[in-house]
Amino acid sequence: MTLIVREVRPGVPADTEGFARVRRLALPYILFTSESVRHNTLHTHPDARYRPLVAEEDGEIVGTAQVLLAYDSTEPGQGLLNIYVRPDRTGRGAGTLLLRTAEEYLASLDATKVFSWILDEPANRAFAERHGYRAGRSAHFLRLDLAGGSLPPLPPTPPGVELRAAAEFADDPRPLFELDAETLQDEPGDLDLESRGYDDWLTSTWKHPLLNRELTMAACVDGRPVAFTVAYTDADGRYSTAMTGTARAHRGRGLAKLAKVHSLHRARAAGVTDAFTGNDAGNDPMIAINKWLGYEICATEVRHVRELG
Repeated sequence: MTLIVREVRPGVPADTEGFARVRRLALPYILFTSESVRHNTLHTHPDARYRPLVAEEDGEIVGTAQVLLAYDSTEPGQGLLNIYVRPDRTGRGAGTLLLRTAEEYLASLDATKVFSWILDEPANRAFAERHGYRAGRSAHFLRLDLAGGSLPPLPPTPPGVELRAAAEFADDPRPLFELDAETLQDEPGDLDLESRGYDDWLTSTWKHPLLNRELTMAACVDGRPVAFTVAYTDADGRYSTAMTGTARAHRGRGLAKLAKVHSLHRARAAGVTDAFTGNDAGNDPMIAINKWLGYEICATEVRHVRELG
């Protein structure tokens, strides 16, 4: 058996398709396609120093790693690393080689700390602990069966509120960016994050190949978005909400819930069969909304951290 680790070549379909295939097998709750892998490789902000890696066993891609600096963190030297190996190829050295290669790269960038999400399963946690990572907060993946399940009926839209799809902002998406930048400040997490500006958002979010502008819904007041849910879809009937939030001045009115239920009704009408989302384990308001919508927890992951050097 020959095992190597190397960088993804974004212009080679076998690389981007292989990366996406491994991620779907190991982590089916997050959408990955060949196009999204290529986009992320080419268009992640330069300050992230993003390096996607693959592990090849006898020429076949069996493992992946996303390695980058938290370029939008207010604290320098924070590294991010997520490793996944095909479930039928674990225990053969791919994860260890990916981890060593990734940590050496982050150390060369003067990273002092590495954060990594680990699926909450005994083998995965043991692997992380063996390599010096300690467990922190947890988060849940949730799934909603749109093909066989049911959705709550659409609630009435409050007076003065208008529901609009993101596609209606195609000429000027800046209001959506401004809402996204505000809600980012309130996302639960280990790092304090700040927006890197409109141009970065246009590239990383608005032009992302998985963004579905017809299913991304915003609740608007006086023509401006004040609550929204961001929807990603692939070509295989799967849907994921990447972000749901409300501007601080408009919270407590159920507007994020309104946007999300409208998005899901549109998704089902468009033929989507599986909807996924994620919640920090301590985000009780969003967990309550998702339970009302019919989502059920399907997996849990735990954030781990290790000091480098």
